[in-house]
Formats: sequence, C-alpha cells, structure tokens
Amino acid sequence: MSIESSGEFSRWRSFLWPIHRWEIKKFLPLLILYALICFNYSLLKAAKDAQVITANDSGAAVIPFIKIWVILPMALLVTYLFTRLFNRFSQEKVFYIMIGSFLSFFAFFTFVLYPLRDVIHPHGVCDHLQTFCPQGFNGMIGMVRHWSFTLFYVMSELWGTAIMSVLFWAFANEIVTVKDAKRFYGILGVGANVSAIFAGEIAILVSEQLFDLSFLFGSDSWGQSLGLVTTIVIFTGLLSMGLFRWYNKRVLHRDPTLKEEQLKNHNERKKVKMGMRKNFAYLAKSKYLLSIAVLVIGFNLAINMVEVIWKDQIRIAYPNPNEFNAYMGKVLKAIGFLSTFIALFISGNMIRKMGWTFSALITPVALLITGVFFFGVLLMKDNPTLTAWSAALGFTPLALGVLFGTVQNVFSRACKYTLFDATKEISFIPLSSESKLKGKAAIDGVGSRLGKTGGSLVHGGLLMVFGSISLSTPFVGAFLLLVVLGWIIAAKSLGRQFNRLTKQDEKLDIEEGISSSSKKPSTQRVSAT
Repeated sequence: MSIESSGEFSRWRSFLWPIHRWEIKKFLPLLILYALICFNYSLLKAAKDAQVITANDSGAAVIPFIKIWVILPMALLVTYLFTRLFNRFSQEKVFYIMIGSFLSFFAFFTFVLYPLRDVIHPHGVCDHLQTFCPQGFNGMIGMVRHWSFTLFYVMSELWGTAIMSVLFWAFANEIVTVKDAKRFYGILGVGANVSAIFAGEIAILVSEQLFDLSFLFGSDSWGQSLGLVTTIVIFTGLLSMGLFRWYNKRVLHRDPTLKEEQLKNHNERKKVKMGMRKNFAYLAKSKYLLSIAVLVIGFNLAINMVEVIWKDQIRIAYPNPNEFNAYMGKVLKAIGFLSTFIALFISGNMIRKMGWTFSALITPVALLITGVFFFGVLLMKDNPTLTAWSAALGFTPLALGVLFGTVQNVFSRACKYTLFDATKEISFIPLSSESKLKGKAAIDGVGSRLGKTGGSLVHGGLLMVFGSISLSTPFVGAFLLLVVLGWIIAAKSLGRQFNRLTKQDEKLDIEEGISSSSKKPSTQRVSAT
C-alpha cells in the first residue's frame, strides 16, 4: 500500500503539500479562487491609499475620518445586505451578486466618476469651509472634497471584508471538514501570500506606465495607472466568478458527499443568529473569550494607529500617486515573501516546539520593538546626532523614518498573517462546538471592527485637538505602548487558561459557564477569516 493511499504522507509531502490525489479537483480550484480574491484585495489596497492620501488638500489625515464616518456605516450596511441576500438566494447566487456589484462600481468609477472628478467634487464649498474651520478638520473636509475618491477607498476596503473574509470563508467553511481544514487552510494562506507578491509586482509595473493608455483613460498619468489597476481587478473578478461557476457545476453538484456536507453545515450555521448587542453580551460571559477579543482588538488598534503616521511619511517622501503606489507595491511584495517564509518554515514548528504562549507573543513584541524605533526616529528627526547618523548611512531623517515604518509594517503584517492568525484560531479549540461557533461570531464580528474604529477615533480626536499628524505623533506613540502592553498581558492570561484546559483535555462551554470533559472530536468548522 502506498503512503498516499494509506492516508499518510512522506515527511516533505506532509510539510509542503498534504493533499491526496483524489482531493486535487476539490482543493486546487479553491486555492486559485482564494488567490484571485486576495490578489484583487492587495492590488486595491495599494491603489486606494495612493488615490486618497496624495490627493490635493487631503493627506493621510483623511484616513481616520473615512474609517469612522464612511467605512463603519458602509460595513454595517453591507453586512445587512449580505444577510438579506443570503436568506433570499442560494450561496452561489449571492456570490455572483456581491462580486458583480463591486466590479460594477469599479467600472463606473473608472469610466465615469474619475474623468468627471473636477466637475463633481465640491472644491468651492470645501475651500470656504477651510477658511473658518480649525486645522484639525482638514481631514474631514478632504474626505468630503474628494468624495468619489473616498468612495473608491471604501469599496476597496470592503472588498477585503465582504468578499475575502465573509463570502469566500462562508463558502469554504461549508464544504471543508475540520480534519481537512487542518491540511487545507495553511496552504490557502500561502496562496494568499504568493498572490500579494504578484499584486505588488503588478502595482510597480502599472506605476511605471510602460504603455500609453491615454486613448482609454485620458492624458492624466495617474488616471491611466488607476484605470489599468481597475481593469485588472474587473478581469480577475470575472475570472473568479467563472471559476466559482465551474466549481459548483463540475465539482460540488457531481459529488453527493460534498453537496450533502455543504447543505448540512449551511443549515447548522443558519441556526445561530446573533446581533451586535448579543455579541457583546456573549463576550462578557467569559474571561477566556474576552482575552481572545483583546488580542484581536489590540492588533487592529495598534496597526491602524501606526499606519496613518507611516503613510503620512510616505506621502511626504513620494507625493506623486504613481510613486506612492509603486512604493506600496514593494511593501506588498516584502510582506508576501516574509509571510510565505514564516508560514512554510517557522510558524508551525514554533507553535509545536515553543508552545502557544510564546508564539502568540511574537506579534505584539515585534510590533513593540519596531514601533519604538519608528517613533524614536520621528520624534528625534531634528536631533543633530540623528541627522549626522542618517547622513553617514546615506539617509535623510525622512527616508530613515519611512524605512523604519516600512520594516515595522512588514514584520507586523507578516506575523499577523501567520503566527497571530494561527494562534488565534488554535485558541478556539478548547471551546465546545456551540461556544466555538458563537465565540467566533462575536469576536470576528465585533473585535476587529472595534479595533479599527477605536484606532480611527483616537487619531481623529488627536487631529481635532492638535491639528496635524506630526504634532499628535508623541501621543499616538504613548497610546500605542499602552495598547501593546495590554495585548501582551491578555496573551499571557489566555495562554495560562489555554494550557490548563488542553492539559486536562476539557471543552469549555461558555453558554453554561462550566468546563466539562469531552473526548469526542468536534465536528465544528474551522474558520480562517
């Protein structure tokens, strides 16, 4: 009997490709579909920042206001629409409707809104507002001034939430068992990292304007680059829809086992209905779940606060949108390469050999160390010693700040996509099946949103008070230190609880507030969102 037919793999096969031959038709299209969706997310991520931050009278100060006043209500609206669509149509139809809506917007923006930007943007009204509003309101005014750019930023951001996190994983979690997920989902993560590398390279090439596309997108150089980006996004989105259609017709509909599994888990998930108020109430019942929530909130708070300041430094160094987009493309490639390396050679071995707590602490410690260097350079940029040291290394203080901010972002994101996500998902294992599902619904639905909104509220408030990002930087640094320290304390507390439960082979039932032994393997799905 061969190694594969016995249900086992060789050492290197289990490490790099633990997929059986008969599973390739099921898994490979899923991997390609996820990679295409993540490719669009990465490409849009670079373009949306370049579009908004480099716009006249805008800057990175506009980002917190967009996240508070536009993204948060739009995310709630999209969630509501998704729920209504899911209740009315099949999952396959919802996939087409959601992706089709996003692609239609990007086409409308490229060929209608962007060419008419000088006509539809209320520059006169916003100029008048700037004459009597405090300087701290410039970010909010910039959000209104370039409202179509704001809408592009929001739709690009929501692609990651609605399509990548919700739509894809809702589908994957209904056709993949826990046993298979332990083998499949790690490779899906590597596929996402590799797609980010390709997206970064495309962003760089697009910004170099190798072709004259004025006949399609006008004479504006950034307009041509942006038009090419959205065209690639639309093409990739249509390819994703075609692949999804093929997968449903040729794989799911022809495999009774898969179809039955999908229907069974779809019905199980529909039984759990939780609103925002119930999410908060459910989290409040358990110290264990609250610790996981603090980890999620802490990461999103920290990374969102640092990114605004870092992107403001990039805007100063690269005020041209094409140059900004090209630089963000390089950052995407670096994150992709480092994430792939950590996923393949570090994260799994580290969790097995060093334990959960040590692995969970890597991300906040990395963010803390790189954050200290980044904020230190920014706060001492006028110091003669730092200026001389920078010159000796061939850097200006600004370039050095951008470099340390980039290192901080690359390491933080790479650790998040590998070690942070892996340890967070593993922490749900000691929960009972029902508590696992409801706990994840509460934390994934509330925690990340609280973190992102909280970071934007802090930034927005500081901008209102101090008037600029540079003046508010010391206070952001102090707040970041408190957030990361709280994150580290929560990780240690969760590690102690996790180790105690796993050593006793218990399942924690939050609903009843007790711990009960459970030897039965869980049939619950593993979510990788």
